[in-house]
Amino acid sequence: MKLTYQGKNFDVMTYRSIRRAIGYLAISLPIILLTFSYFKFFNTKPQPSISDYYYTNLREIFTGTLCAVGLFLIRYEGHRNASIWKNDKLLTNIAGIMAIGVALVPTTAPKPDLSTNGEKPCEIIIYTLIHYPLNWLHYTFAAVLFLILALIALNVFTIKNENDIPAYEYSIYRFCGYSILLFIILIPLNLFNNATLVFEALSLFSFGTAWLIKGRALGDKGNWGRKLYGEENNQNTEKIFEE
Repeated sequence: MKLTYQGKNFDVMTYRSIRRAIGYLAISLPIILLTFSYFKFFNTKPQPSISDYYYTNLREIFTGTLCAVGLFLIRYEGHRNASIWKNDKLLTNIAGIMAIGVALVPTTAPKPDLSTNGEKPCEIIIYTLIHYPLNWLHYTFAAVLFLILALIALNVFTIKNENDIPAYEYSIYRFCGYSILLFIILIPLNLFNNATLVFEALSLFSFGTAWLIKGRALGDKGNWGRKLYGEENNQNTEKIFEE
């Protein structure tokens, strides 16, 4: 199904499919990692954070899923806006690069027990010099990623068009965006055991929910889908690019 916008042809269903893929991947990542942690086959215990799965037998799932999300975000042809804070294409490109950075630049590895007679051998010094800069870079990528994802939900998904989004859908995007911001603020506070894992997972759930709603994951065909998304009065929603 093709649509025309400013003389260009676009495929509505392709955009919706990409949005859904991003949403499903984001929501499924923490669920799959935690679930597989309880299978003896993978010989992996539940980790204190999602990033720590890099050093487990589930590393390929962690890095592969994040890289897939990153590539989908980079390939996503969002609309261009004069304001950088609402420029869908620019923001998703940056978010995609950050997602790949989170996947490929690991957090600090588990610290080896190298102490000897109370002294720090050169191995520990080398360990610190190598891993701690990577750790800061990893969390910088993660922080920027989540901040941009929150910005997309708050500033981009809520942009009005000639087919104004329903009030409840607008509220969902706002809720998801502010939830992401809240959860990333709570992560450093370490309020309880495994707080990092919980708040990272909740951030991914909020991010994924916004993209699934925007991708019309609950139905984009027939009268039911149109009513659900407030499109029952528009028989040509395919003509709206920012939809």
